[in-house]
Amino acid sequence: MSTVTPRRIDQLLSRYAESHQNPVNELIHCVCVPAIVLSLLGLCWTVSPAVALVVAAAALAYYLSLSPPFAVGMLAMSAAMMLILARLPATAVLPFSVVVFVAAWIGQFIGHRIEGKKPSFFEDLRFLLIGPLFVLGVLYRRWHIRY
Repeated sequence: MSTVTPRRIDQLLSRYAESHQNPVNELIHCVCVPAIVLSLLGLCWTVSPAVALVVAAAALAYYLSLSPPFAVGMLAMSAAMMLILARLPATAVLPFSVVVFVAAWIGQFIGHRIEGKKPSFFEDLRFLLIGPLFVLGVLYRRWHIRY
């Protein structure tokens, strides 16, 4: 009898989901995780737009190794975020990114307080990269897209 070994992405998402069962926490994550990604790209952007592109490309390479459909979704999200940053006045990117970063992390910790569980990345830093896929997975399931 053969058994199917779960894909690495399925294992990572399953482990991540263990501390994201509360619907309020999930909703908070669906808002705050993309905000954190945008703010991190914005902080990189303040060094140079090329730095933001390199960081996004590195993350996309990791996502491609996990799941091509997730990589495509993250490419679209990254492109949209880069467009937002490009349209902001150069002097506004840093303060905008700092405020969004702080507010979104406060939201994350409120969500985990509601959940009653610590954030996944406390156990494994990879989960900082899995959070955006968790949010994208929520959208993919609603839109019936296989990942």
